[in-house]
Amino acid sequence: MAVAEPESTARRRAPRVDAIRNREAIIEVAAEVLAEQGTAVDVREIARRSGVGMGTLYRHFPKKEDLVHTVLNQDFSRWAESARQAAIEAEDPWAALTDFYQQALTGYARHRAIMENFALTWSVPDLDGLQKLRLVIERLCARADAAGLLRPGVTTDDLLLLLVSLGHAVQVTDECRPRLWARLLHVSLDGLRADHREPLPADRPRRKPRSRG
Repeated sequence: MAVAEPESTARRRAPRVDAIRNREAIIEVAAEVLAEQGTAVDVREIARRSGVGMGTLYRHFPKKEDLVHTVLNQDFSRWAESARQAAIEAEDPWAALTDFYQQALTGYARHRAIMENFALTWSVPDLDGLQKLRLVIERLCARADAAGLLRPGVTTDDLLLLLVSLGHAVQVTDECRPRLWARLLHVSLDGLRADHREPLPADRPRRKPRSRG
């Protein structure tokens, strides 16, 4: 015979279920609002559209930056997984590379918060999702190189920085010249083809200044 759960235990568990639901609702709405309006959005709108009070929102995310970071991590991860699946399904390595950039930049153009923050991830790569994206690019680079389709000397960093650069082009042209980035992508990918044999300039990282003392 089942033993009835003490009422006090049930009361303690109920708020935990509600808290999980509230957190999920906040993140879901925040993802929509950040995509629409960018990081300048007022968190009060996120709370209102989530159906929670400001106190509840701040219990889960004490600072706005915490919420933005959570959403961007989630969306970068989804972005990377979608790109990975597309790369797996593409039989031709060059088509896989091209489709990756097309899909990534199309999604980028629809997400204002990613548009605002993606360029920063080159110098401050603290998003887990970005690391997953790097792994996808690394595999695409290795696959195209193994097939003899990629220009000699092209690295994963080259392809990732190209994505950041084209993302910036999306940001500065999207409102006045939508999809101008597609032309730049075509030009850029053409420069990555193996029939371009000229040596690439050497990568010379900036030296750190010597400490005095």
